[in-house]
Amino acid sequence: MAEFSEALSDKHVEFIRAQKMFFVATAPAVGSGFPNLSPKGYDALHILAPNRLAYVDLPGSGNQTASHMAQGAAVTFMFCGFESQTSILRVYGRGHAVAPGAPEFEALSGKIESSILGNATRQIFDIKIEKVQTSCGYGVPRYDFKGDRPTLVKYFDKYEENGKLTDVIDYLSQPQENV
Repeated sequence: MAEFSEALSDKHVEFIRAQKMFFVATAPAVGSGFPNLSPKGYDALHILAPNRLAYVDLPGSGNQTASHMAQGAAVTFMFCGFESQTSILRVYGRGHAVAPGAPEFEALSGKIESSILGNATRQIFDIKIEKVQTSCGYGVPRYDFKGDRPTLVKYFDKYEENGKLTDVIDYLSQPQENV
């Protein structure tokens, strides 16, 4: 049976910190377009308060999350107990992207201790939590974590070595319309 709360409890925080992967979902707030659902790993998610999350975003194949949030869309984070604990935790909220160079970026990034926060950071999403939901997770299969894939970090390291990191991040950070 699902249980709801308005903020993260200590038990929720403990569960989130134990997960090696989470999912982020958004949808266009108005007009046409498609929902976006992305798996995330690395050391990207940070709990700033019981009602506030931040997640460090590296450039990838699209920037739909930022585009949807700029429209005022809600965001859902989902955490699944893939290892021994059977549970699903969803965090619902609203937020906005904070890009490097923005006035609040330095203050927000100063609250985050992340191994991926650096030159390749596209943005940090600052999320105000509106609701938290837990459910059983009995149907979630078990998986063992073997490690983060180094591919994305190596990709950006290559561009940084060639002096083209800013160009690739600028290109990959463009908002996508109606996607």
